[in-house]
Amino acid sequence: MALCCLCELMLYIVVLALTVVVGSIVFIYFNSERYPSLLFHSTEKTFYHSPDQEASTKFPSLKDESSVDLTIVVPAYNEEKRLPVMLDEALEYLENRKKTSKFTYEIVIVDDGSKDATSKVGLKYSQKYGTNKVRVMTLNKNRGKGGAVRQGMLVGRGKILLFADADGASKFSDVEKLEEELKKICENGLAVVCGSRAHLEEESIAHRSIIRTFLMHGFHFLVSFLCVRGVRDTQCGFKLLSRQAADVLFSNLHVNRWAFDVDLLYLAQFFRVPIGEVAVKWEEIEGSKMVPVLSWIEMGLDILLIRLRYLIGAWKIRDLKSME
Repeated sequence: MALCCLCELMLYIVVLALTVVVGSIVFIYFNSERYPSLLFHSTEKTFYHSPDQEASTKFPSLKDESSVDLTIVVPAYNEEKRLPVMLDEALEYLENRKKTSKFTYEIVIVDDGSKDATSKVGLKYSQKYGTNKVRVMTLNKNRGKGGAVRQGMLVGRGKILLFADADGASKFSDVEKLEEELKKICENGLAVVCGSRAHLEEESIAHRSIIRTFLMHGFHFLVSFLCVRGVRDTQCGFKLLSRQAADVLFSNLHVNRWAFDVDLLYLAQFFRVPIGEVAVKWEEIEGSKMVPVLSWIEMGLDILLIRLRYLIGAWKIRDLKSME
């Protein structure tokens, strides 16, 4: 009798678990946006020329022909304090490079619905250097880092496009290393090169707690097992793309928040876009928006959902022909 009751209980638990799993999958399927929205709010379609915000011009499109050598997209949320340091370093490098060659560039600062003076800070640089070099897009509402990068990429004019964090953790002198790798691996106009901090991993582990180290390795395992193989550092906010690759990948990018890099590289491998990885200088800057441990857990869940949504068809991918 006891054995029979135990079997019934086990069966009940299995049925309940399956019901929860199936119900969750059905819920996820019907509550997922099939294709990412590429729309801009009316206030995001133009950029201002100075902090007084009197004169404005319509942004171009990634679908247009390129008109500068390099676009740099900088997603920024409440970055009025750290942004000037990053921009000063970037512009010093870019202006010096411009003096010795015919090199042209633009920086697109994407204010991701900040509550501080991030846009005003960016607009001061637009006024100083001109909007042909520095442009500010102020999003109508916070979209998340991935959403901010996508909106900036979709208005880029560069032959190649880089996104870089507003904290200045990566150094712009490494851009040329990424460019060299991009030229080596580019096939049919498609290539992505990731700046990598993997060479710094042993040193960083020495300063981390056991829990943070465990979560970091767990996250890397999930990324490699479920989504992206062969890339040691998927999360470094310093990635360079060919114009065609940027068009294909950001037109399909679904993830708006921290794990967007994984979605981007998953799509790159889906489309067989060559992926390179180059070691870059990097230093941790105070003021990070990521919360230790909690952010790793959130990103881990995002990785599971990325793979699941593509697997069950909740997320669709626009094919190359439909994008031509």
